[in-house]
Amino acid sequence: MHLQTPNGHAIHVKDMGSGPAVILIHGWPLSGDMWEYQTLALLEAGYRVITYDRRGFGQSGHPADGYDYNVFADDLAAVIDHVGAPRVSLIGFSMGGGEIARYLGRHGSAKVDRVALVSSVVPYLLQDGSNPDGVEQSVFDQMKMQIREDRFAFLQTFAKQFYGVGLVSKPVSGALLDWTFALAIMASPKATIDCVDAFGRTDFRPDLAAFDIPTLIIHGTGDKTVPIDPSGRAAAAGIPGARLIEYDGEPHGLFATAPDRLNGDLLAFLAD
Repeated sequence: MHLQTPNGHAIHVKDMGSGPAVILIHGWPLSGDMWEYQTLALLEAGYRVITYDRRGFGQSGHPADGYDYNVFADDLAAVIDHVGAPRVSLIGFSMGGGEIARYLGRHGSAKVDRVALVSSVVPYLLQDGSNPDGVEQSVFDQMKMQIREDRFAFLQTFAKQFYGVGLVSKPVSGALLDWTFALAIMASPKATIDCVDAFGRTDFRPDLAAFDIPTLIIHGTGDKTVPIDPSGRAAAAGIPGARLIEYDGEPHGLFATAPDRLNGDLLAFLAD
């Protein structure tokens, strides 16, 4: 179904099953379908699973603008309102962790039971004087240039780093890489470029104080896309009571490289 947001844009939502509601928020440049392994595990465990495509991605509307985290957080608020449950749990991957942080900062946690940040960009990815372990601006500039020159070649190359192809002992299949490419090319080229600035430059550190609910952080130590020091480890240090689980050697896309372990950790957290 398509949900019409208060600002007039269509968000594609999949709402499956019954039981406690869990909303899964996807990473860049994919869609809600990236959660295939987790959706199956959650449904079989008795949860109601909601996935949605961020504006500009997948089957959602592709507006010309609005690709910033204040808008994304308000879109998430519209999805939560659509769900209609007294409380929901939120699981955000990579860029999707930013939606959770900014949602809590703008809307509070009254409707949220608990949150999990998986390979997340929270709290601040860009390298500057206050964040020496961050990613250099030139990396993001290079990404945008390559997307403009040949988005399709970029996406195929990016996916290999995303899943640690050639680096992990059990690399993903060629078929899964093809599937990832198929999801990524559905996105608006404008959204694909604009979101590099959104996830690369947005500072979520002021939002960390709004994490007043149980928080799980999962991150791979081999993540070359979102390095663990300025993200997972910094988030764990900045969110009181947060629990950090490090996956030794795992790359960014651990939802597909370590699905059984991730599913187990998420289910244990949700049931706690």
